[in-house]
Amino acid sequence: MIKYSIILGNLGNTCDRFLSTGYKAPVPKAEMIRQAAAIPGVKGVELVGTWDVTRENMDEVGELLDKHGLSCVSIIPDHFSQKRWGKGAFTAKDPAIRAQALDETMAAAEMARKLKCPLINLWPGQDGYDYVFQSDFRQERRWTVEAVKAAAKAYPDIKFSLEYKPKEPRTHSTWARGADTLLVAKETGMPNVGVTIDTGHSLSGGENMAEAAVIISDFGRKLFHMHFNDNYRTWDDDMIVGSVHFVEFLELMFWLKEVGYDGWYSMDQYPYREDGQGALRGSVEFLMGLEAMLEGSAMGEIRALIAEGDAVKSAAWVRSKLFRKK
Repeated sequence: MIKYSIILGNLGNTCDRFLSTGYKAPVPKAEMIRQAAAIPGVKGVELVGTWDVTRENMDEVGELLDKHGLSCVSIIPDHFSQKRWGKGAFTAKDPAIRAQALDETMAAAEMARKLKCPLINLWPGQDGYDYVFQSDFRQERRWTVEAVKAAAKAYPDIKFSLEYKPKEPRTHSTWARGADTLLVAKETGMPNVGVTIDTGHSLSGGENMAEAAVIISDFGRKLFHMHFNDNYRTWDDDMIVGSVHFVEFLELMFWLKEVGYDGWYSMDQYPYREDGQGALRGSVEFLMGLEAMLEGSAMGEIRALIAEGDAVKSAAWVRSKLFRKK
């Protein structure tokens, strides 16, 4: 049974870099939680540290989640939206900033423990570089491995999942692709360190989402978490799932079943101008539709198509699921 969740802030007044106040009215946290619970199939939410949950409001947030029957799926430490991270978090050249990045991670893990949340999703968006001769590639990856390993050792009961993205806000991100992020996770030597695939990041990075899922799963069972959104491949547009790509998402859902992925399917979108609840509901409904397409004999049929490798037959099979015969 697939477990669906959303990042809570997707229901609020998401802002872009051109209108920093956003295009909609702010939505109170309690209302966002209520809206999340009202989306059919959604049983969990992800919370961003400092945005959604802090040491001060943690008990209140926990009570609201319990009231609406929602689980805290993950906490995302805010390593990206504060001025102090402007030149990096885990990879900052200033050791005091690196220490603060680790402290933020530890604080998120402590809150996760108290909220019975199983996972910390790490996306240090400011870690990377913009120009040549700006990054010490070797040293900065060592710093990253040391920090993640320290957090994972301190909280062995919590999973730490590394989310990669090719670029933005830096022109080059330290965790840019699935395979190199998998290397970082494995280098820590910690069983509770793995990888998050954000489908939009994978698409804009030129990856095949399904192939990335198989690689990360097969080499150490390191696929810990999934974020779902869509884009046109040129940028991380964070659109409604399935609004651009269809067959690729069907292939991804097939392979997630094949590799035995049992984590959450979490929606991560930025509906700047759209109704947030409606956009997220549409994404969940789309994935549920693909889930239904893969029931019955479909998995066996796809395995047979892959074994044969005939693209004409594979395309015909997809059409047979999409179009009614006259």
